[in-house]
Amino acid sequence: MNQKYPTKEKLKQKKEIDLLFGKGKWLTCGNLRLISINLDKKPQEGLVVENQKIGVSVSKRYFKTAVHRNRIKRQLREVYRLNKSVFTEVFGTHSLTMIFWVSPELPKDFKSLEENFINLCKSKK
Repeated sequence: MNQKYPTKEKLKQKKEIDLLFGKGKWLTCGNLRLISINLDKKPQEGLVVENQKIGVSVSKRYFKTAVHRNRIKRQLREVYRLNKSVFTEVFGTHSLTMIFWVSPELPKDFKSLEENFINLCKSKK
């Protein structure tokens, strides 16, 4: 079972992020919001992704200090890393995804964050 989060799975290119916001589908569950596009089902011209790519974002509006933003981002990346098999099953192996935390409060604990993530994945089916 591959539980790594290598650089090749990180969503960084502006072109990919612009495509995601232009044509991606939004999902929300609890305090998590996700935008995703599956390139297997909707191939885009000139864009080929060997594997899924995922990015994480937390709003400065809700969390003024970088310490809190970075903590939430670390937790979101860890939730993805530990539940990658569930995520891949639902969103496909060639997908672009961005995960957002949309709440002014910090997550209660890691377990509730993980449950929200799994419920978000299951709600797509």
